[in-house]
Amino acid sequence: MPPVSWFAAVAEEMEGLSNRRDGDSSLELSPSVVYIEACENFQKQSYRNRCRFYAADGVQALSYPIVHEGGTHKLPISEIRIDWSTPWLQQHERAIISAYRTSAYFEYYQDELFEIMESRPEKLFDFNMALIKFFIEKTGLAVDLRVSDEFSREGIMTLPDASAISCEDLREKIHPKRPNSILKEMKLEKPYFQVFARKHGFQSDLSIMDLLFNEGPDSILYLKSIDR
Repeated sequence: MPPVSWFAAVAEEMEGLSNRRDGDSSLELSPSVVYIEACENFQKQSYRNRCRFYAADGVQALSYPIVHEGGTHKLPISEIRIDWSTPWLQQHERAIISAYRTSAYFEYYQDELFEIMESRPEKLFDFNMALIKFFIEKTGLAVDLRVSDEFSREGIMTLPDASAISCEDLREKIHPKRPNSILKEMKLEKPYFQVFARKHGFQSDLSIMDLLFNEGPDSILYLKSIDR
């Protein structure tokens, strides 16, 4: 469940106009092309298997345990298996419910989100892709989502016709241990409603679920910096 900055970077590449006539707040957008890195080795302590959310006690993290085997950190991300041997899924669901049950839109999305989580896919990559596609759909982003078929250190992707395209490389920029400037550069540091903001203040760049559960269909207007 990537942070808001990940989705903001995706939204920045979309082109289109907002239709604000007659109370219609829809957006007509051409999709951004996004490559998900599928050929890198697993990166520990990264957003590959964790996210940050807003709980009653402040910002907390959820991490998804993986099966550690010989040379885990030398395995491609697409081969990493999730460890389902402990009841972490139930604990995560309870934590999410406790944090967001009073948010404006949680009830509209919880069943579908938990259905994805409870499908218990074997591979971490498959789990992440299902979650990313869910949040792309619910936030209303227009995305041509692709998966890399070879590793490139320079962010150069080879197309099916053997031509190459240079991409903005955000693989290491968006990281829980290294604050990024994406939201600041896009002027998206503005607050939105958060359940516990009165207690702890506004917390920026949490998991996209924080924005979706609190803003619902208006999430795309926030990500595109359009006045609501």
